[in-house]
Amino acid sequence: MRVRYSECPANHSELFFSVVIANYNYGRFLRQAVESALTQDWPHVEVIVVDDGSTDNSAEVIDSFGEAITAIFKENGGQREANNMGFAKSSGDVVIFLDADDVLVPGALRSIASVWRTGLTKVQVLMERVDAHGRPIHNDNAIPKIRNVIPKVPPGLSPEAIRQWAYRTSEYPTPPGSGNAWARSFLRKIFPLDASCDSFTDSTCIAMAPYMGDVETIPAPLVLYRMHGENDSAMSANTNNFGREIARALKRHHAACKACAMTGRPPPPISTLFCAPHLLQLRVASLRLTPEKHPLPGDSRLRALRDALSIPFRPNFERAAFRCLIAGWSIVTLLAPMNIARSLIRRRFV
Repeated sequence: MRVRYSECPANHSELFFSVVIANYNYGRFLRQAVESALTQDWPHVEVIVVDDGSTDNSAEVIDSFGEAITAIFKENGGQREANNMGFAKSSGDVVIFLDADDVLVPGALRSIASVWRTGLTKVQVLMERVDAHGRPIHNDNAIPKIRNVIPKVPPGLSPEAIRQWAYRTSEYPTPPGSGNAWARSFLRKIFPLDASCDSFTDSTCIAMAPYMGDVETIPAPLVLYRMHGENDSAMSANTNNFGREIARALKRHHAACKACAMTGRPPPPISTLFCAPHLLQLRVASLRLTPEKHPLPGDSRLRALRDALSIPFRPNFERAAFRCLIAGWSIVTLLAPMNIARSLIRRRFV
């Protein structure tokens, strides 16, 4: 039975989940993604598949599920447009934008429902990296790497701590798209996402979530994150990807400022982007490999070097030892001859 959306059901067992899967030419993975949602041990769930103009066998896979799913076929327009359409069609209290090459672990929805409460913008979970065949890539491969967080979670990864980290450094421990379960009460305030937003749906939502409510973390791998060499997140595939990621960070900052304006908070200054350890590594790679295309205003190798030297001493959610590793890699990569710098970047972003 379809459960109507409400601000927050009084009984958690009444929570209705919408799993929206935007697909483009991932027919070889799509069936497992859809089945992982349909076979969840939760009574109230809908699965919406938006095919974004695929040219492979995706349509055949989608049609094979019949009325078990809601299927939408559209011309290719990108993930943001596909998820806008999927969200408009959905009606769940909780919405998961599941990438077509990822998999929900059995019991994922029940675990998310167990911590759901009023005031949340999202519940985030860990994601286990697997290869194209679903096999774990190596030990300790969950993302985000909360073992580096100070203090360990729980209770260190509190909603208020996440809010402060986001404001001070533009970063907080978060998984990418599929590892987030969004409150409809949050999404309906920002959807549909327009062209000023990043082309990847999760980027905008992740940036805005801490400022518009609480982010709750389940420190357990409830999603399989498939690494198969064709992921949009495969950094080493193209040297231009580093500049692209920095441009995305600028759009996330714009989204964060918009969220603050909506909630009456002072916006985070642009200088927060120069305090972010993860972004520092992308800046270093971009400045060395494609300096003529580097998109961050006011940045330079000298600025990045100063930031690398200060990173270990700035307040951050990652342990000092880990920040020292980031600083060391950044300094050596900035100063090394180009052939050595290329090798260091390739090793870091494999």
